[in-house]
Amino acid sequence: MLSNIQTCTTAKEIWEKLVQICEGNEETKENKLTVALQKFELIKMKPEETMAEFDERFSSLVIELARLNKTYSNRELALKVMRALPKEWDVKTMAIRELKDLNKLELHDLFANLKAYEFELETKAEMEPSTSQPTKALAASIPDQNPCSTDSRSTDEMSKDAMALLIRKFGKFLRKQNSQPFSFNSPKKNFNNPSENKCYNCGRTGHFMDDCNRQKQDEKK
Repeated sequence: MLSNIQTCTTAKEIWEKLVQICEGNEETKENKLTVALQKFELIKMKPEETMAEFDERFSSLVIELARLNKTYSNRELALKVMRALPKEWDVKTMAIRELKDLNKLELHDLFANLKAYEFELETKAEMEPSTSQPTKALAASIPDQNPCSTDSRSTDEMSKDAMALLIRKFGKFLRKQNSQPFSFNSPKKNFNNPSENKCYNCGRTGHFMDDCNRQKQDEKK
């Protein structure tokens, strides 16, 4: 750097040379300003970022813009900060807009207010017990599932389904063979008192359909 200012004869020339070395020429300044403005427009508070970290990042960007001759009013900065916060901060930002004069609200005062609110939320969250996660005792009381037992239950369920399907098909087969619907609840033959047996073929009592003479005659035909 000393070699760059050795040819300067006045303090003004030295200063201008140092400014050019540190900040660059006009084209470099324009490029830096464009990048800084883009960062300012897109800045958002990150999900895992604390308010102190966001304050440092936002304030550094504002200082960088000020060095490039780009300044903002208190209101513009306050609105930009509140718009950059997540939705969880909407209630707080609405209260600030209603109760504070944004034209007089300094940036450091705004962040101090937000940090105090963040600390209040963290303290409240620590004092309240969390019910979203099961306790260790509850987790220990839940037995681990055995893969073998799970497989055996699955096999039993498949066997029951197969048996139900077999019974259903058997019922359909019997309904095709007989004119009357098959039912497991149909009356049984009474061998002690045959007169109580009823034939569903001829409607008479004393015998069943498989012993009916009329049925046998029809089969002979």
